[in-house]
Amino acid sequence: MYNHNTKLFLSLPLAAASLASCGNDGNQPKQPNILFIMTDDHTTQAMSCYGGTLFETPNMDRIAAEGMRFDNCYAANALSGPSRACILTGKFSHENGFTDNACVFNGDQQTFPKLLQGAGYETAIVGKWHLISEPQGFDFWSVLSGQEEQGDYYDPQFEQMGEEITEKGYVTEIITRKAIEYLESRDRSKPFCLMMHHKAPHRNWMPAPQNLGIYNDRVFPEPENLFDDYSGRGTAAHSQDMSLENTFTEDWDLKLLTREEMLANPSNRLAKVYFRMPEDVQAKWDSVYAGRIAEYRSGGLKGRELVRWKYQQYMRDYLATVLSVDQSIGQMLDYLEKSGELDNTIIVYTSDQGFFLGEHGWFDKRFMYEECQRMPVVVRYPAAIKPGSTTSALSMNVDFAPTFLDFAGVPVPADIQGCSLRPVMENAGVVPQDWREAVYYHYYEYPAEHSVKRHYGIRTDRFKLIHFYNDIDEWEMYDMVNDPREMHSIYDDPAYAAERLYLHELLDKTQQQYGDTDPDERERVLFHGDRRYMDRQNK
Repeated sequence: MYNHNTKLFLSLPLAAASLASCGNDGNQPKQPNILFIMTDDHTTQAMSCYGGTLFETPNMDRIAAEGMRFDNCYAANALSGPSRACILTGKFSHENGFTDNACVFNGDQQTFPKLLQGAGYETAIVGKWHLISEPQGFDFWSVLSGQEEQGDYYDPQFEQMGEEITEKGYVTEIITRKAIEYLESRDRSKPFCLMMHHKAPHRNWMPAPQNLGIYNDRVFPEPENLFDDYSGRGTAAHSQDMSLENTFTEDWDLKLLTREEMLANPSNRLAKVYFRMPEDVQAKWDSVYAGRIAEYRSGGLKGRELVRWKYQQYMRDYLATVLSVDQSIGQMLDYLEKSGELDNTIIVYTSDQGFFLGEHGWFDKRFMYEECQRMPVVVRYPAAIKPGSTTSALSMNVDFAPTFLDFAGVPVPADIQGCSLRPVMENAGVVPQDWREAVYYHYYEYPAEHSVKRHYGIRTDRFKLIHFYNDIDEWEMYDMVNDPREMHSIYDDPAYAAERLYLHELLDKTQQQYGDTDPDERERVLFHGDRRYMDRQNK
């Protein structure tokens, strides 16, 4: 049992400010270039530098080997648009106004690209935007449009400086080309901040032509909890709609349509993408997926064997799509090296959140569970980072904005809620003594796709406390050391009563610090009648 008898309970009356002290010494660095590479729905399980065993990611690994790997960076809201808004503003969703994907980002508000632009940087974004409103604060922008701003994998549409254009080719390669073209044409008298945001590996995981079928002969290891029955959790896990067994579609996800069937139904969304491909790519697609279609339609796949089969097809497409991203990163590193800018550029690779790769039988994200709350983050900048370093510092996507501003020598506005990660980077990953004790999470998009209940919570270095609210009122708590896969909530376990009480204290203080007070109408009884907690609330 974890012993809180010393430091933990002695520190119970912490001041709110100490919960997330940034530890910044105030020294002003030179202005480096910034290359911020972000994917959509990539996850640490699919990166070999994080110990992932699914496949190799040599170029992502190179950034980690020559820089720093963050082992505990978390999304404040594990959904594409909200995560991007948190990154741009350095503020949580309730402050930046973009709580779910139905929102429109208020581009008039303060963002770190605007602040960098005002400090002499040339700024650009290429790729996925997904914030509905037109980008502001960029000297150049070319962002994916169409498909509800998700963009297409083949022959995608872009909105470029207000003009709609269609680019021929594969989206990851196009974004990479556009990014390099921007760097070639930029004003070299200024430092640059380039945000290169890939669509990949967002659903429905369509690989580049040269990578189609590349893993068709591989059998990938299954997660231990592929057949989770959710007996250790509450309503939210049972009522989700994101399972490989029941949610995965035959056409969009598994791609089980022949050319003839798509010709007969050209309005099908897979057919629409298929007929945008060049004929030679269509021919390769037909060849690659013919065996899958035949195997499925043989009728021999039932029950758990069918789920296992779906998982393998999922991994083959997902990882082949990630492969193009890794290749893209290699191109960018090579370009910066040849142009002499490599060591003068802060290079960040991350994703807007993590993703389920069959864990709990799921795909997608949204939950505060580790696979999707946790973000991959590797950073290379030899002027400040010791090669091969790692850090356990609890960090969030709201920290990126103040980190970039700090390195650029730009004062961090007081209303930014994140902390600069510069002290962590410059100290070989050692966590400052006054660092935050917990990261905060709040997910809002319900009812909506995948039916994940609204919830919020905190994660410390040891525990996680989650409250599902709105149409239910249920708490979950996990010991991340003894139960890293979050299979059994210990919220009602009397052996953890002291830790539970402390986590409620810390959650309240964290919400007060970040201004997310009264998120679920706290007049309801939230703590199952625990008098100690309720007495404090009534004081």
